[in-house]
Parts: sequence; C-alpha cells; structure tokens
Amino acid sequence: MKTMTRLRAALALLAAASGLPALANSPSYPETRKVEQIDTYHGQRVADPYRWLEDDNSAETKAWVQAQNRVTDAFLAAMPQREPVRKLYTELFNFEKIGVPFQEGGRYFWTRNDGLQQQAVLYTARKLSDKPQVALDPNSFSKDGTVALSGVVPSPDGRLLAYGVAVGGSDWQRWQVRDLATGRDLADKIEWVKFSRAVWTPDGKGFFYSRYEAPKAGEALTGANFFQKLYYHRLGTPQSEDLLVLENKQEKTWGFGAEVSDDQRHLIINVWRGSGRKNGLMLLPLAQGAYQPGTPQVLTLDFDATYEPVALVGQTLYVRSDKDAPRGRLLATEIDAQGPRQWRVVVAETGDALRSASGVGGRFLLQYLRDASTVVRMHAQDGSLISEVALPGVGTASGFAGKWQDKETFFSYASLNAPTEIHRFEPASGRSELFKRAATAFPANDYVTERHFVTSKDGTRVPIFVAHKKGLKLDGSHPTLLYGYGGFNVPQTPSYSVTAATWMRMGGVYVLAGLRGGGEYGAAWHEAGTKLKKQNVFDDFIATAEWLIANKYTQPSKLAINGGSNGGLLVGAVLNQRPELFGAAVPQVGVMDMLRYHKFTIGWAWANDYGTVDDAEQFKTLLAYSPLHSIRSQRLYPPVLVTTADHDDRVVPAHSFKYIAALQAADTGPAPSLIRIETSAGHGAGKPSSKLIEERSDVLAFMANAFGLQLR
Repeated sequence: MKTMTRLRAALALLAAASGLPALANSPSYPETRKVEQIDTYHGQRVADPYRWLEDDNSAETKAWVQAQNRVTDAFLAAMPQREPVRKLYTELFNFEKIGVPFQEGGRYFWTRNDGLQQQAVLYTARKLSDKPQVALDPNSFSKDGTVALSGVVPSPDGRLLAYGVAVGGSDWQRWQVRDLATGRDLADKIEWVKFSRAVWTPDGKGFFYSRYEAPKAGEALTGANFFQKLYYHRLGTPQSEDLLVLENKQEKTWGFGAEVSDDQRHLIINVWRGSGRKNGLMLLPLAQGAYQPGTPQVLTLDFDATYEPVALVGQTLYVRSDKDAPRGRLLATEIDAQGPRQWRVVVAETGDALRSASGVGGRFLLQYLRDASTVVRMHAQDGSLISEVALPGVGTASGFAGKWQDKETFFSYASLNAPTEIHRFEPASGRSELFKRAATAFPANDYVTERHFVTSKDGTRVPIFVAHKKGLKLDGSHPTLLYGYGGFNVPQTPSYSVTAATWMRMGGVYVLAGLRGGGEYGAAWHEAGTKLKKQNVFDDFIATAEWLIANKYTQPSKLAINGGSNGGLLVGAVLNQRPELFGAAVPQVGVMDMLRYHKFTIGWAWANDYGTVDDAEQFKTLLAYSPLHSIRSQRLYPPVLVTTADHDDRVVPAHSFKYIAALQAADTGPAPSLIRIETSAGHGAGKPSSKLIEERSDVLAFMANAFGLQLR
C-alpha cells in the first residue's frame, strides 16, 4: 500500500510538471473483489479477475454498480462546470426536430419533436399542405420516456400502422398494430423481435418479421442470439400460429431481412451473416399480393460481396454491389435467367464510394462519399448520367427513399455547424425545394467547418473535419474534442449534433476523424481497419491527435477523445497506447474485453471486423490492443469517464464494468477514473431526451473540468 501511495504521489508531481490542470486526488473508489480466474489461449495464460462482473443480475454486481455511481455522482455534482454546461446543452437541444417524410397508402408520415419532448411523435397528413395529425405518440407509453418507438411501417392502404416498441433501450422489440382511423391497437402482439422490422404483404392481411427464440430466464440482456427465423403473421391470429417462412438449422449465424418489390410481385430476402458487408439474396413470389408458403429462389448465396436491392423493374433486379468493385457500382440481373447468375454493369465504379442507392420516379439516385462528404448523382434506367443533385454545401445528405413509380422523394442535409434541413426532390425535373429548416439557438454563421487530411503512420491519407468559431487563432490554446469510430464499414461524415454545437459554444474545437475501418472510401478502406489490421485505426486516430497539436489547434493537456461502441474500443485502446497524448478520455458503451466479446448477445457477429481468439494469430492481435488487457500501469493517465447503461444488450455493460475495475486498480496517477452507469437505458437508440441531455452534458462538463475551463 505504501508503494502505491508513493507512486501516486510521484505521478502527481509528474502531472504538475507536464502542465496538466491541477486536479483533486483520485476519488476513493469502491473495492472491487478479484477472483482467481485464468484462461488459456493457444498456450498463453490470461487472468480475468473481474469475471464475476459479467453477471449483471447478481446482488454483488448490483451493489458494485450502486457504489460506483455514488462515487461518480459525487464527483460530477462537485464540478463547477456541470450546471452551466447542462443549461447551455438544454438551450441548444431545445429546437424543433423533423424526420425525413415518406409516403404510403396515400399518406405522408414524418416524426417531429417540438424540442424537449422525451420521444419524437409520428405525424401523418394526406397532403403536405394539410395540418398534420398525430398518428402515434410514444410519450404516452411511459412517464419517464424510457419506452420508445423502434420502427413504424404503414400498411399498403394507409389504414393500419405496424409499430415496434423497445423498453429501456434494449434491442428487443415488441410489434403491435394500430388502426389509424380510431387510434386503437389491434389484439396482435409480436414478441422477441430483434434486428428486424415489419414488412406488409400487398394485400394488407399480414406482415413478415424476423425473430429469435425467447431467451432463457435471466439471459434476455446477455444471452447469445443465434438462429434467427423469418415468419409471416396474419392479422387477427396469435403469434403461436405465425407461419415459418425461412430458417437455416445448419447455419446459426444466418439472419433474414425482407422487403416487397415495388411491383408487389415478390418478396426480396436479404440473408446476412454477422456484421460483415457480404450477404446473400433470395426471391419469393407473392401470388396476387398474398403470401403463400413456398421455397425461395436463390439469387446468390456466395457471400462474396454486398448485394443491396435497389429496384425490381419487370424481370430485372438492380442492386448496389461491391462485387469486383471496392468502391461500389450498380449491377443488374434477370431474375428468370437460367444457368449461372450473370451480373451486368449499369453504373460503373467511380473514384467516390457508393454508399446507397434508390430507384424513384424511374430514376436511380446514387449517394456517394467524396472524401467523407455526400455527393448525389441521378441516372437513367440505362445507367446514363442525368445530373448531379445540388446540395447546400459540404456535408451529409441522406434519404431519397421511395418507389420506382413515385413522383417525389425527400432528403435531409446537415454539416457540423449547420442544423438539419429537409428538402423535397422531384426526379423528373431534377428540382428540389426546402420543406423544413431547423431553427436553433446555435449561431451557425459564426462558425466554420474545414476539411483537412492527416498522414497516418504508414503514409495513408485520412480525412478529418474541424469545426470552430470563425477567426480562430492557431496558438495551441484551444480545448479540443476529437471524435472517432473506425469500424464496421460505417463512415463518419459531418452532420449537426448538439454535442458539437455545445462544445463550440464553450469555446472549443470539434474534430471528426474518418478513420480506416469505416466506409469513407469503400470496401478496401473498411478492410484496412479490420482483424490483423485493426492497429491501423488506432494509428489514424493518434496521427490526427498529433496533427492537431502540431498545427497549433491545441496541446495534449487540452485534447479530449471520445467515441461510442466500437468508438469506445478505439478510445480505450488509444488511451492505453498513448496516455500522455491526451488531457481527457471518455469511452462510451465500448467493446473493452476483446477476448470474450463474442460470448454475449450479438457480439459473435462482430468477428467479421475483429476476428476471434479461436485463431492463434488473431488472438495475439486482440490481446495486444484489448482495452481491458493493455492498461499501462505506472504510466500517467488523464481523467477518464466511462459511460454505459444497465439495459445495453448490444455491448453488454460488463465490458465497461471490468475495464473500469482494472483501470481503478492500476497505478495510473491521481486523475479520476470514473464510470457513469445509466439506468433504464441501453446502447443509445430510443434514449429519452432528458437522459440524452444529462449524459452528454456530463461528458462535456467532465472534459471542461479536466481542462480547468471557467464557464459562466
């Protein structure tokens, strides 16, 4: 004990010498029991002393959670920055938020939050000029807003609404059906749905959905999810009588998504395996708009590329694919062709990454990323270019959904310093018009977003976006928040967030990094940050931090890093590798135990990105960067705030529990290492506004406190 005390004192002196802000001594952390748990991987023994924290139902774990929260709550409550940051965050959060409209059954539907409502409300109208009516208000589901809408699908005639409900942030959904004329729910209830939505048959008599078997008692939030099955539910019948459409008893990792073709003649089935890009496609005829049991036609089950259905026109199926084209292109095939499947190129691969495509109004709308910002091009059915869709600037556009026969579509646009605006677009004329622009308290014209490029360790050029107040003097004095993700083919593109806006209003610089592992430049960019190449992601992030310091935006003592989920893993790994480079770190709902991540819920699906310990070489890579296993004892760490939630069944909270227990036990200096554990919340989706405001303002206040910022 005396040795640890002396070490902490020495590290405190080092902190003072390094120019870090003066901080109070580390809080008195709750004692975390260690157990003798040794696992052997390929002949190497690895200790796991906090294995007992994986049981989130045990009385001991619950008591530990309460004790940790008491310590964290006391620390956060004592920060002078907490109240002014929360007040500012609430002010900037309080603006009207409109979702992208869509059409079905002669109705328009869109979501709206008037500012501080716990959940967004679903509205409907026959015409855009009509006064919208409330179709469904999820704020009536619970008093505290912890029961959320997870999906809405109107019936083809617009009379009924299938909607999903998620409780406490869990990925599990219950689907119900509401009569829009009466506002009353039908008796139909579908349980244990996950990673699926409802898909109506054209006759409106029922819908398709995918589900797992009901979990064992006590394992709903931790048990592994395998053997998803595709079902058809007929309205007015109990779920026990639902018809099994498709399963694979030999392939436990198969999952099924479905959509009905625009001509209503076929059900297109997407077959997925884990979180990878590569999928299969199957086709099931619908006789006169009704479901009749049968064997689906296989279009491809090679799992050699992405095949995303775009439109089925006559007998020709158009798909977005990266087959033999890492940045993506538009392909077509004849569904009634005999012999080996042949794909022909409709729109060739370009230098930009094709992220999504839709078929609306007899046109193809292709959404690309060019250096991590959106470019949209419109093509004719034969693939010829018609025009580029004009966007307000360098930012992120999304939407453009619809049917081949629709006359219009809608899209959203935003950038880091420009709040979301919704546009209506007519493919036939190429004209777009503003439907709704958000009015916020954020003075967007006073701020600017710049795109720069950072050279990573191996010479790779990495795009980043830097947002700040105009006229910023580059003197290294600015508190800077660096955010990253770097995984699962998910690109990081500049879009508006209250977190970024609040940080900039606090005088900070906000930075978004487009790391390898994401989808900024297509399949090759993604694969360059996976499995044995995962270190590339961390190198890109470190290079970005060093670039910000070298270019005088900030200095290590004023540089905070943040990321969630896979981004939480990023922050944990980079913090362990270069703790001296940062002044604060906040990993949120992170994947922290890389040796056991595949043991829980849908974690097995991430092996496409991470690899697994079953492979000896992959095990060595995982062990080397696993945040739980690579904590650098006897190194000075900055203040760390870990966040998680008790209902997170995507990345189970045990990851964060074990990581913070190990960090608190290590010799990392006097800076606090805390964990904030939210209750009745999950991985993030459906979180009520009040919890979002509280959590995200606490994160920013923690960073401000670490930097010694004085806020009024």
